[in-house]
Amino acid sequence: MVMTTMTPGRHAVPVTEPADPEVADRARRRTYSAQYKLRILADYERRDSGAKGALLRREGLYSSMISEWRKQRDEGALQALAAPAGRPRNDPRDQEIAKLRRDKARLEADLAKAQTVIEIQGKLSALLEQLATGGAETSGGELK
Repeated sequence: MVMTTMTPGRHAVPVTEPADPEVADRARRRTYSAQYKLRILADYERRDSGAKGALLRREGLYSSMISEWRKQRDEGALQALAAPAGRPRNDPRDQEIAKLRRDKARLEADLAKAQTVIEIQGKLSALLEQLATGGAETSGGELK
């Protein structure tokens, strides 16, 4: 921000406020695109030795970075770096299939429980019917 102050007998003098000395919360590593690396390599290799140093200073780079980028270029790694980083995105259909499989497994488990309950209820109903009609023989209070 630029402010002006008036001094007695003089013209307005611009006064600049100092830059914000606040440091970022967390330092971040610089990243370079494959196109940038190739452009810098081509520019670096065209220059003579004095101009190479000027290029590195201007761009804030180190000679070791140039060496590493050269290796990557020669191995064909820069083409691989042009691809987006990280895992490839999941296909929405794959996500839907996984969800449906989980739902199917849950429903099959619920069905097995329900079939077991129905089977037990059927046996209990038959036993109670036998007791109610007196069809079951008892001796000493135990069912036979």
